[in-house]
Formats: sequence, C-alpha cells, structure tokens
Amino acid sequence: MARISGIDIPKNKRGVISLTYVFGIGNSRAKKILAEAKVDESVKVSDWTDEQVSAIRDSISEMTLEGELRSEVQLNIKRLMDIGCYRGVRHRVGLPLRGQRTKNNSRTRKGKRKTVANKKKATK
Repeated sequence: MARISGIDIPKNKRGVISLTYVFGIGNSRAKKILAEAKVDESVKVSDWTDEQVSAIRDSISEMTLEGELRSEVQLNIKRLMDIGCYRGVRHRVGLPLRGQRTKNNSRTRKGKRKTVANKKKATK
C-alpha cells in the first residue's frame, strides 16, 4: 500500500481512482498529478515503482491537502458565521445555503423530522 500525504491509498485500484482517496484531490486533479509525474493513469498502484511514487509525492507536496485543507474550510465557515452573512446564518441554523427549497426536502441538512402535536380544542 502506497502512503501519500498521510493516507494509505488502495493498491488494487488504478492510479487516478486511488489518488482521489486523499481529501482535496478529485478526478481532474489526480489526472494532472499523474501527468506531471509522468505516470500512466491506467496502471494500478501496486505496479508503481519507488521512483514513480516519489515523483507523485513531489508533485503533491506544494498542494494544500488533508488536515490543512479541512481546517482551512472550517475557518472559512466560521468566518461566515462570525460576520453574520446569509450563508453564515444558514450554517448556524443547519439549513441548506445554496438556494434549495426547504418545504418538502432537505432532510439531510435539517435532520430527522420533529413531530409537532395538534392544538387541543377548547371544551365548552
């Protein structure tokens, strides 16, 4: 198993797919990294040589990934919440923040349904 930026990437998958296991590397960025390191993207990780792995590590070294990127994202969200902008308020309340409707859907953000009891009728 190859270890890149603190993550054990799976060795039985193709290079492009296995690099996406690192937080901050998607499909297009993985292709760019492999092209920069001159590694064929269809080759499995188990077939990589030590030189190829070190070339990939070198090309990844200048990127912000994993823990550093996660903390950067959290700081950005905290900044939005502190300044009290619309997106920050939606983050604080736990509602969707990109214009989605909330009347029927958005159960992922709102959480489990909270049942509201009916009002009791006044007796005469």
